Amino acid sequence: MSTSSRPYILAESHWPEVKSTSHTLAILPWGACEAHNYHLPYNTDIIEAEHIAAEAARIAWEKGAKLTVLPVIPFGVNTGQFDIKLDININPSTQLSILGDIVDVLNRQGIFKLVILNSHGGNDFKTMIRELGYRYPKMFIASTNWYQAVDQKEFFENKDDHAGEMETSVMMHLREDLVKPLTEAGDGNAKRFKFKAIQEGWAWSERKWSQVTKDTGVGDPRRASAEKGARYFKAVTEKVGEFFFDVATTDPKDFYV
Repeated sequence: MSTSSRPYILAESHWPEVKSTSHTLAILPWGACEAHNYHLPYNTDIIEAEHIAAEAARIAWEKGAKLTVLPVIPFGVNTGQFDIKLDININPSTQLSILGDIVDVLNRQGIFKLVILNSHGGNDFKTMIRELGYRYPKMFIASTNWYQAVDQKEFFENKDDHAGEMETSVMMHLREDLVKPLTEAGDGNAKRFKFKAIQEGWAWSERKWSQVTKDTGVGDPRRASAEKGARYFKAVTEKVGEFFFDVATTDPKDFYV
């Protein structure tokens, strides 16, 4: 029987190898299925989560970490986009149930570290981690938003919130076959809340997507390029991979300094 060329990817692994590996960390990529302006596909967040998790895990694995990347969860919280056709929503309570079942499996099998690699701004795992950490005191559960790992300003001219220059560049690097010509993209111009407190960041409310943007994008994608996407992808995966390695190889008794 042949062995996987990517033994850190659970879906590509075989039972004999999985059984004989002492995994210390599981990675759970979590995306969303939603419109991304006119030029990016609905599975943009899924593709990004899957590729970034895999490359970051490769980096950590080759340094000696024993980790496994679980299959990506393709649906996220899209409650603010209920009227955007086929933006698939799962409620936070549903997310908690899914996450709870996965944590239960890991906890029973002695894999006490889990990192959620989040690829969608509508997903927020903080309260879930608090509840599951209380329920499973042996578990270390963390979440990370890969799109916040490095400063976008070092790579892009326009700030990206959703389907803008950064995401378009990343998708041009990863799956250019799924990216429509930028001449077909909307400008990603979006309205903001008029409330100063929300603009300053110390108050929050969910945006109603169809009232904010006409093309479902937030951020101008028209200066995107595959070259920019490749450089950004490398920087992100190296930094995320370092985090994976640190979590996988650090004794829980040494988590705090």
